[in-house]
Amino acid sequence: MHYDRTTVESIFGMNAGVVWEALNEKGSGNVDNIVKATGLKRELVYGALGWLGRENKIVMERRGRAMVFSLREAEARWKCL
Repeated sequence: MHYDRTTVESIFGMNAGVVWEALNEKGSGNVDNIVKATGLKRELVYGALGWLGRENKIVMERRGRAMVFSLREAEARWKCL
């Protein structure tokens, strides 16, 4: 019998890594920018942002009507080391 090893956690974790990389490279962005940068569907980006938020790796800032996401300063520095 074949069991699929894909779990919800692995999917959200992989997508969170893709979004993390995009934010690390681009600096910050709203959901539309992140969708374009990652190629992920909007709902997957929201899931990844939730995952990163839960891990306290991102910050959110309202700019006008848009919500902009970026990596916490310590996260961005970590990638450079």
